[in-house]
Amino acid sequence: MSVAIGVLAFTASVGAQWPKMPDPTAPPVPRDAQGRVAMTAPTPRSADGRPDFSGVWMRANSGPPRGGGRGARQGGGGAPGGRAAGAAAAPAGQAGGAAPAAGEGPAAFAPVRGGVTLEPPTDSFPFDPAGPPVATFFEAGGNMEGGLPYTPWASELKKQRLALNARDNPDAMCFPMGFLQFHQQPQPRKIIHLPKMILIEYEANYGIRKIYLDGRKLPPQGEPQPWWYGYSVGHWEGDTLVVETNNLRGAEDSPYDGWMDVNGSPYSREAKFTERIRRLSFGQLQIDLTIEDPKAYTKPWTVRVDQRYLPDEELIEFVCNENQQFRRKIKID
Repeated sequence: MSVAIGVLAFTASVGAQWPKMPDPTAPPVPRDAQGRVAMTAPTPRSADGRPDFSGVWMRANSGPPRGGGRGARQGGGGAPGGRAAGAAAAPAGQAGGAAPAAGEGPAAFAPVRGGVTLEPPTDSFPFDPAGPPVATFFEAGGNMEGGLPYTPWASELKKQRLALNARDNPDAMCFPMGFLQFHQQPQPRKIIHLPKMILIEYEANYGIRKIYLDGRKLPPQGEPQPWWYGYSVGHWEGDTLVVETNNLRGAEDSPYDGWMDVNGSPYSREAKFTERIRRLSFGQLQIDLTIEDPKAYTKPWTVRVDQRYLPDEELIEFVCNENQQFRRKIKID
């Protein structure tokens, strides 16, 4: 079991934190007569009429039945019932937690790897065959025909990372992760949607990201000091928020930088990410992520990740500040 997976297993919630209560920064939660959250209710909007992304979100599954590309059976979903929802192992023969085939009912399953259940089970969102490939948890191109279009540099680096059983994954080292790995983390994230900025608080590794909506432009590539989260600016195209990010720390900076996914698909300092974010209903947030990185990939590529609203919950304090002890305890060093 890789170091990264070990961290995921150890960061699960163990007992109650704050009692359930409404989030005062998020839109009111629509409920039916039985008090159940109306996930398909209309998208909430802010005072300016734009979709409001505020709230706590969990990764959710929306992949095709049984997947379709290399690594597709490594997908998984978030938890609609909160972290208190019961976790169950994947059905026999589905070590990667793959979704049931068409006609087998909703994908209520938990992704499993190395015998470890990573998340509570959940129903998946409907799969959109007209959309981009759905990223899988361990492998960004798991549902992409032929896999990701690596350059020789990226392909060799990916092999080196896998040969080390992905032990340098930044998640295992308590460092900030790449966006795609953050988007797919089993731990939730809280979006605070302000008029001129979006703040994203990640429970995983206690991360925080800023997306500026005040009209500023992206800094020239390679000019400012590179950051783990890069420099992000957003603009609206109808109800879609388009977020562009550049000047990130890449794989050139350290063994723990430039990780696209758990398995170590790399990105370099030349990378530019574009996220197209939509709130399709009250309970569904959809992110189409495109990466342009001529050093790591022969052409731009796009994958999709869905998020499910997590009502009446707060993030758990998770200060990932003991990586050296973790390495010692599992006898890496």
